[in-house]
Amino acid sequence: MNNSTTSVFQRYQSRAELLQEFAPAGPAIERIICPIWYTIGFIGNPISAFVWLGQRMRRNNSSAVYLGALSLSDLLFIFLHLLFFLHTSWGLDIYNDYVSCEIFHFLYYVPQYLSTFLVLGFTAERYVAVCHPFFKEKLCTVQRAFIIVLCLTFFSILLSSVQIYIWTYSDAEGTCNIRPEAGANDDTSFWNIWGWVTDILAFVLVPLIVLVINVLVLREIFRISKNDVMRRQNSRSGNNAASTVTLLAVSFYLIVTQISATVVACLQQAFPTGDIFMTDDEIRNDKTWSNVFTYMEVRRIIEVVCLSHYACYFLIYCLTGKHFRKQAIYLITFRGRVSCLSSLVSKKHRKEQYSMVSTNNGHNSETCVTSFSTTI
Repeated sequence: MNNSTTSVFQRYQSRAELLQEFAPAGPAIERIICPIWYTIGFIGNPISAFVWLGQRMRRNNSSAVYLGALSLSDLLFIFLHLLFFLHTSWGLDIYNDYVSCEIFHFLYYVPQYLSTFLVLGFTAERYVAVCHPFFKEKLCTVQRAFIIVLCLTFFSILLSSVQIYIWTYSDAEGTCNIRPEAGANDDTSFWNIWGWVTDILAFVLVPLIVLVINVLVLREIFRISKNDVMRRQNSRSGNNAASTVTLLAVSFYLIVTQISATVVACLQQAFPTGDIFMTDDEIRNDKTWSNVFTYMEVRRIIEVVCLSHYACYFLIYCLTGKHFRKQAIYLITFRGRVSCLSSLVSKKHRKEQYSMVSTNNGHNSETCVTSFSTTI
């Protein structure tokens, strides 16, 4: 309907309807790609959690505690994002009601914060194990890892609890919206300031800290390798760098996807909306509105691609960790009962040694490079 006396937000009351009309490429890509991430995430994350949190895997490996918690956090987010996807892209009233509006947004942010903080946790642990191996036995224990995970979970819940105040159900519009008190004063509103502060903290600052720590770890690895220490260590331990490759891959994957999605979201202020009382035809021909919808399409596509880090860590574990891959296949084949794949699985799991992964009850080598048993 073209009617200049009504605003575009009256003609298209839901975000899904507005984007479908003026920026259809973004929703189309989302409807194709998101189900792929859901499929991988709903299969891979439970398997990852089961493997990492198994007694054998976490017995002498505190990094497994972080990775197991990360898998559970990502699984929760994938489920909540599915609800969000059905609500925004398909127009289903999943949480348009009293209480459910506030509770959903509270829960929606918990795993987002927690996943980022967990990556920081095991990245810091690896830094200690590689760069300060003499502190490893004291600081990098399974018990300490559990305590840190609980603290990070509590902190994530604390940050997310503010969403209960920010969001509320609107009777007049019949939708879940920003609370008037939280959205007052536009750019200086509590909602806007809180969003900027927490997004920069969790999704920019933390990934940048992870990047800096990874650079320090890589520099130390290259220094050791240059001194020919790592090659002698590897000759005793076998493929002991595999675990470090796994953790580095997870860290860098988070950095690229999280910062990319955050940066494109922060650019929203650079694309103000045009005259909301224009007709549909006028909106399509208006440069300001065209820039807005082009941005919204590009942003949606980038966010959908970056969403993959909540689902695809399982693939990284399989590609970089031989023992994890064997354990995963063992579970997928119903403990080796599927005959065509049973040859890939060894029920007698060999005890392997890797270096540079946080572990408990390990042995420091005379070359100051950590050497210990893990099951990554």
